[in-house]
Amino acid sequence: MSAPNSTFLERLFRFIVAKRWWVIAIYALLIGPAAWFAVRVDQDNSIDRLIVETDPDVAHWQAFQKVFGNGEYVVLLAEAEDPFAPDVLAKVDALERALGKLPKVDANSALGIFRRAKAGFDPTPEQSAAFKKFATGTDIFRKQGLIGDHFLGIPLILSVKGTRERGETVDAIDRTIADVEKNPAPLQALRKVGAPYVNAYLDADMRAAAMRYFPVFFFFMVALNYALYRSFRTLVAFILTLGVSVALTVGYVGVTGGMFTIVSALVPMTVLITCTATLVYLHSRFVERPPDRSQDDHQIFALCNKFLACTASVFATAVGFAALAVSQIRPIREMGIWVAIGLVFTWITVFTLFPALQKILNTPTQQERKVAGQWLTRMAGWLPRFSYRWRWLLVPSSLLLCALGAISLFGIPGHLAPMDLKTDALEYMDHDSQVYKDMRRLEKAMAGLSVTEVWLQTDKAGAVTDGEVVLGISHYADALEKDPHVGTVVGLPTILRTLRYVQGKGDKLPEDAAGIDQVTTDLETLLPKEKMLSRFVDAKLENTHLSVITQTVDFAHYKELEDVLKAKWQEQVARDPALKQFRMVTTGLAPLQTKIGHNMVPTLVESFALTVAIIFGTFLLVFRNGAARLMAMIPSLFAILVMFGIMRVFGMNLNITTILIASTVLGTSENDQIHFFYHFLEKQKEGSTEAGLRYTLIVAGRAIIFATLINAAGFAGFALSRMPPMRQFGILTALAFVLSMFADFTALPAALWMISRDKPDAIKREEAARLEKQ
Repeated sequence: MSAPNSTFLERLFRFIVAKRWWVIAIYALLIGPAAWFAVRVDQDNSIDRLIVETDPDVAHWQAFQKVFGNGEYVVLLAEAEDPFAPDVLAKVDALERALGKLPKVDANSALGIFRRAKAGFDPTPEQSAAFKKFATGTDIFRKQGLIGDHFLGIPLILSVKGTRERGETVDAIDRTIADVEKNPAPLQALRKVGAPYVNAYLDADMRAAAMRYFPVFFFFMVALNYALYRSFRTLVAFILTLGVSVALTVGYVGVTGGMFTIVSALVPMTVLITCTATLVYLHSRFVERPPDRSQDDHQIFALCNKFLACTASVFATAVGFAALAVSQIRPIREMGIWVAIGLVFTWITVFTLFPALQKILNTPTQQERKVAGQWLTRMAGWLPRFSYRWRWLLVPSSLLLCALGAISLFGIPGHLAPMDLKTDALEYMDHDSQVYKDMRRLEKAMAGLSVTEVWLQTDKAGAVTDGEVVLGISHYADALEKDPHVGTVVGLPTILRTLRYVQGKGDKLPEDAAGIDQVTTDLETLLPKEKMLSRFVDAKLENTHLSVITQTVDFAHYKELEDVLKAKWQEQVARDPALKQFRMVTTGLAPLQTKIGHNMVPTLVESFALTVAIIFGTFLLVFRNGAARLMAMIPSLFAILVMFGIMRVFGMNLNITTILIASTVLGTSENDQIHFFYHFLEKQKEGSTEAGLRYTLIVAGRAIIFATLINAAGFAGFALSRMPPMRQFGILTALAFVLSMFADFTALPAALWMISRDKPDAIKREEAARLEKQ
């Protein structure tokens, strides 16, 4: 098999090499704008960015935020042995006042409510005792997590949008509370929890992690490159080509207004690794210059010879990642598209910039400098016979391990459950971090942290303040709180109960017409004054909502909760006809989070199936041999399925990062199989199976080994992450590459022997000799 249109390719590559300074000039002009747009790419790990914008639940959530604001919530927990001691209250009061002065921050604690109700607060023993009586005289504050046996909560509403505003506001809060955190006495501790801190933690960790991942990859790339080619000039050519490929890729993300999320670090890393592997394949062929061929002619030969295999592998990888566009999980969809486009840039760069750099830098071949891997010649001598001898052990054992891996992933109906899916954003954090521990502590104190919004809409202005409507919503909230699926409910009835309690009228809403009319009159008066009310009632008094707090973290339990919310709404409408004018919609972060988990398995199955189909189609075009089409995918499938088996054994779960292992490994490791079969079939046409295997090991074996080591080392850099999912992804993916390489040199040759029904040349000669004697 030879590269198609070789004459055209020769002319093309001779032109590129001849115009090498023009090529360098073009890339020099592109690199500046690309880098400028690349550094403008921001980071945002908010849960609402994890589902595609066209999803109906995302649309509902965005519409909800337009009505009630896009506030994010932080709770500070002031822990003390006696949270109502005067000196403790003095410190909490001073802290809340300072926080209330920050832009974009609203504080509303039980102490703040008491201060406003009493027109001030002094931490005297008498007023401290009065506040304790006030705070503990109702269940309102305890249900909301504002007070506990050993803490007082200071809820903060952050009116922020996007990573930048969130980061600036969180930093301002941190500066304000820094002295209290360092010297908490008389408090025992001051803890900070909430989604903004989770997101800020993930944003900061992803930025810090990039400073660890890429130096590790760079170190291994430099070390392995120099160990393989032993040339500083070759190393420079690699580094410049890699830098341009990544800059163009991330620059494209910046130009299109993309935003990096928790999995986006995989975009530049995947491009780096695929580009490195392609350069290794290309340059390894270049350095194998025979003594009777000039370096210029051999460079063109190497480019033409590797063009089809490199193009097919990059194309298959790009389209394989593009298959992730079927995902309803937004970061995964974006990652797939960005990687696919980045690999197009890589393909162009590898066949234009790199040849120009080879020529300009005069990178040496083996005639000028011996390269590493001379031992491959010895391995090529014994490995074909080894794989033939043990073929009936290697192939069945590989298939058995694949089957066990598939069972680990999908389970056995009625006997073994499928692998667990984890979508809780807290699980992405280091479990030893203080933020993680504090979030889990608050989760227990508030009977959950999952918030589902019950949005009540009508087209009738002023309907929300109708007395019968207020009573009906209050009855609905009470009914929900009695259901075991629900922890607590916060909404307009909660605020109105609090206002009555502050006025000394008890913490229940009146049921008589006169009493409820007075409540609604007070509500209309307070609306322009109380910011908290605007979070639950719109200006036209047509919309309100109830925040239902639960421990729901998976889709199945959320659907149960949603059914409860709808059923009890219908029951309440039947009892309170005034509610008939309202439409009830469930929205919020809880539905989004659980939907991510629901979409993960389709993401895995659909994108992986598409990737397999696309890569198989590529093999179908490149290789005319039917056996090759099937055998070529054995190493990758073996590595992927064994990985899921290892995850099951060690109790690892599927999440937004580990679910990408299958597509990442298949999309990247198939490069090895394409190059393996390209050279195997290239030689087998002229000789035997053994001759094809020997030739492949000599020509492509070195590149496969070193490309795999660089790939594995690059992804292993993610093992330095503090986030468990990213750490697991790095370790498992690196191990999968090693397993795939192992299968390349064992199960794959063994399967080829079985399919071809051929025998080693020595055995065939012995059989021929015996026949002659007979």
